[in-house]
Amino acid sequence: MEEIREKLTQTIKDLYGLDFDPEITPSPENIDADYSSNTPLKLAKDLHKSPMQIAEELAEKLDPVATLAFSAPGFLNFTLSNAYLSEKIDHLSQDFDKEIASHEYDGKMIICEFSDPNPFKVLHVGHLYTSIVGDSISRLYEYAGAKVIRANFGGDVGLHVAKTMYVLMQKDIKDLQIEDIAKCYVEGTALYDEDEKAHAEITKLNKDIYKINAENLHDTKLAETYWRGRELSYDYFNNFYAKIGVKFDKYYPESTVANLGLKKVKEELEKGVYEMSEGAVIFNGDKFGLHTRVFINKEGVPTYEAKDVGLIFQKDADYHFDKSVVITGGEQLEYMKVVLKSVEQYAPELVAKTTHLTHGLVKLPGNVKMSSRKGNFLKAIDVLDMVNEELKEAYDSTDQVVSLAATKYAFLKYKMGGDIIFDPKESVKMTGNSGPYLLYSCVRAKKILASTEVQSLTQGGFRSAPARGLAREPHGDGRERRDPGVSDWTSYEKNLVKKMLEYKSLLCEAVNELAPHKLANYLYELAQDFSRFYENCQVTGSNEEVERVKLVQVYLNVMTHGLNLLGINIPEEM
Repeated sequence: MEEIREKLTQTIKDLYGLDFDPEITPSPENIDADYSSNTPLKLAKDLHKSPMQIAEELAEKLDPVATLAFSAPGFLNFTLSNAYLSEKIDHLSQDFDKEIASHEYDGKMIICEFSDPNPFKVLHVGHLYTSIVGDSISRLYEYAGAKVIRANFGGDVGLHVAKTMYVLMQKDIKDLQIEDIAKCYVEGTALYDEDEKAHAEITKLNKDIYKINAENLHDTKLAETYWRGRELSYDYFNNFYAKIGVKFDKYYPESTVANLGLKKVKEELEKGVYEMSEGAVIFNGDKFGLHTRVFINKEGVPTYEAKDVGLIFQKDADYHFDKSVVITGGEQLEYMKVVLKSVEQYAPELVAKTTHLTHGLVKLPGNVKMSSRKGNFLKAIDVLDMVNEELKEAYDSTDQVVSLAATKYAFLKYKMGGDIIFDPKESVKMTGNSGPYLLYSCVRAKKILASTEVQSLTQGGFRSAPARGLAREPHGDGRERRDPGVSDWTSYEKNLVKKMLEYKSLLCEAVNELAPHKLANYLYELAQDFSRFYENCQVTGSNEEVERVKLVQVYLNVMTHGLNLLGINIPEEM
């Protein structure tokens, strides 16, 4: 499909002198063609010609990669020849990695920041979701040749820590786990909101904790308790990330960028970017159609906003990034607009290289709204446990590879931005649009390859393509082999081949749009085509075994590669 687009684009340029990006789509089922384009309709107005005339002119000049026909009212329809499809599959089977490679981001440094949990609190389902999506986006960039730094920004200082520490100081931290520490946050939040004395003491603690970090203090009970709590938090984070197969290259605790953010804001305050308001330093977002936010509070402590300013500059100092991607929940959208707009006033080049992506809430069926402030939120580990329980109930067994695939795919198949209803029962089904369905399809392909007598397979595909131009070639046992470059393929074979040939262009879309959901849903559609092929085309022992085994091998290569970009592994058996 991509080759057709390229040739059509060049023909339009040659004929009409226009830079036009034609749309090529699979043809409707009632049209005897593989792909169609409405380009003649799109060009008619600008060229002052009828769509039919444009279709005729394009059809005459095209050096087609396939048999081409046109139809009223001016659509171009493309029919791919068996020889063309065979040649492309041969290329994929001989050197799969080279054929699907992308070099769009070669030499580029990209920093992807995601997950961003706060120490002293447990990971909730939102952290799980952004960890899965962020890792997949990072893998897409790596596929396209980029050097990717996975970064994690967390609030080890700030009011939430002070609220936690206020309660934690009354306990023996040596006997506590991270879940116990998180409960202290819930209790501290209630006291801060309802008790004036506690409110004042927590406000003072907030300043004291900044001092502990700034001066690296360890000789007080507060310091000892703080550092131990932070250590427990990061150990807990690393253990969970290892469980889901996500690894970070860089942690940025807020304390490490707070002073830089404070410095930048104070410098730009003198230049008029920020303003004083009732003893605090603000950015007046009203001037830009945004809201106004505090960057340094009345006590002189940098807020989240100032720390995000520091983070932007620290990332650039550390990595001199070509692109920075920040993934957060949707509730941070307006907040980040203000932060970035403020930085744009004095470092526009950094903002131009920064992309902020947001995701919606993850909800269970029933639409129950949960809050970490109230302690009734869904923990990240709870999601994994729920999926394991559903696997055990449905199949009387559990498998961590399958469980993790079910969880990841259930998140990644949705377009990022809107809310997601996560249904554990649906996520583990072996039928329908689910991770286990894709894994089962891959295991089935592995079994076919294991059962075949064809010996010309290598890890990357076939050592060499069979000769073309001969209608028949004998198998070793005297059976004749059909040459798909000459004889007709079944519709099931052809549909499978066409779908596999769309893989590289699909990957380009997924990378450019930062859209793992496009890859996820492509793999589901491909698995459906493979299922129909499997049900209707005998592979092992058929007269077409060599060609069909090759299709199975390429299919497994595509699925393995695509699932890897989603962070999903394939088990040996299911």
